[in-house]
Amino acid sequence: MNRLGRALPHDSLLHRRNPTVKLAVFFVVSVLLLVPVDPWTPLALLVVAVPAVLAAGRIPWQTLGAAALLFGPFACSLLAVNAVTRDGPVVAEVLGLEVTGTGVAIGAALALRTVLVGILAVAFSLTTDGARLMTSLHQHARLGARPTFAVLAGYRVLEDLPERWMTIRQAQSVRDPRRRAGTLPRDPGSLTRAAFTLLVVALRQGERMAIAMETRGLGSGPRTVHRPVALDRRDAVFAAVVLGVCALVVLASWHVGVLRTWDTV
Repeated sequence: MNRLGRALPHDSLLHRRNPTVKLAVFFVVSVLLLVPVDPWTPLALLVVAVPAVLAAGRIPWQTLGAAALLFGPFACSLLAVNAVTRDGPVVAEVLGLEVTGTGVAIGAALALRTVLVGILAVAFSLTTDGARLMTSLHQHARLGARPTFAVLAGYRVLEDLPERWMTIRQAQSVRDPRRRAGTLPRDPGSLTRAAFTLLVVALRQGERMAIAMETRGLGSGPRTVHRPVALDRRDAVFAAVVLGVCALVVLASWHVGVLRTWDTV
């Protein structure tokens, strides 16, 4: 599994793009997806986005598929809730609940939107190193030194949590005389104690980081940047291509006559 806050260890088009630009493009696309409430527009964007992300980020399809499945339960819940709560022509009756055509259409649109935003978020996280992201935000988004290094320190704490959790669980198994070889204790008490220990360790590490940064005069004056992140024309081309394709898909949906917004539902 890839460590939180670390990009996949290979080079790709998405890896080379400026993290601030990628974050801005992701935000704009997410806002654009708030407009359509028909299922066809987000479906078309999803069909375009998946192969583009796989190719541009060189992300294994198994990794992207497994990550997308995490958004499945929430997407299904959106579909189910909207199908039985929206007014409109009744198309079916399930367990005494009336399913409307309008509710199914809106629910499907929201479900597809959730999966699409989830895939884009996963692609962003798998192709963007945490340190590079915060350096870019500090350089190009004028984010102050204090929040920049505070978030970066948080990244470092979070990315160590899986290894610390495994270390704590293995220590528990060694002290447990009832354990079988190759197994970890899974009773609620052991899991609760492990979670509390992990919380204490993370808090102590965060405290040490805060003291170290204050000791070094963080935010007391101008600071230099180690390994600055470049911003050039290729980032502008990347943003123009992505936003242009999204705009073309929405315009095509409107031209075909399938585009629906909250005003036209």
